[in-house]
Amino acid sequence: MSVDPAPRPIAVRPATPADAAAIAEIYRPYVEGGTVSFELTAPDAATIGTRMAASGGLYPWLVVTEGPEGPVRGYAYASAFRDRPAYRYTVETSVYLETGTQGRGNGRHLYDALIDTLRAQGFTQALSVISLPNEHSIRLHESVGFRRAGVLREVGYKEGRWVDVGLWQCELNDATLPPMEPKPFSETGMVWNW
Repeated sequence: MSVDPAPRPIAVRPATPADAAAIAEIYRPYVEGGTVSFELTAPDAATIGTRMAASGGLYPWLVVTEGPEGPVRGYAYASAFRDRPAYRYTVETSVYLETGTQGRGNGRHLYDALIDTLRAQGFTQALSVISLPNEHSIRLHESVGFRRAGVLREVGYKEGRWVDVGLWQCELNDATLPPMEPKPFSETGMVWNW
């Protein structure tokens, strides 16, 4: 994808199945070069579409565009942290930006909208797993309220080396007793208190 040298205003919206190809293209360089992603083969648009559909209407997928009708420049999403039922109040989050569009506020806008939405849904914690070193991603996560929760040493092997991952955690809502069941994204829609 070519990057417009004079970007239009940023817009954030829910991702649709029509965005799967753009999302796959944004994600491809993270898989094919470096250790940001631990996948070894870049998923195609159909695979991304399947992943989006697998959220079952519960977890949000968002995209950032240049203007309301502009090209997709990044995406963020939430997914189940783990599959055991007791973890259902916690989500794992990810954000990826098109190469060359970092530093324009895209990541911050995506994460602000994602976190506002997850709070409205009633989730209590968001976790992000960051391959290390990755100071740019760490700064982004900490700027939106994530805090370092720990490091797992040498848990991924890619590009001929062992890679550590850091765990970052963001409290979304108080952990009440009894907990409220999270509302589906299909019910709340995107919330962005910007």
